[in-house]
Amino acid sequence: MGINTERDIQANLQIGPTDQGMVRLFIEADGLEIPMDFDPEEAEEIADELRAAAQAALTVKG
Repeated sequence: MGINTERDIQANLQIGPTDQGMVRLFIEADGLEIPMDFDPEEAEEIADELRAAAQAALTVKG
């Protein structure tokens, strides 16, 4: 399965700071919970990648 493979799965995504000074992405789908913690610098890099992907998607969408 690749990034362009569509799936019919619903998931919830929560993003926020932890009490340990980390940024957590918390994904819940089909009874599975995935907490992903990043230090603030990593979170900034991920945010930059999300912005770049959104910009690229806009050009594809046309």
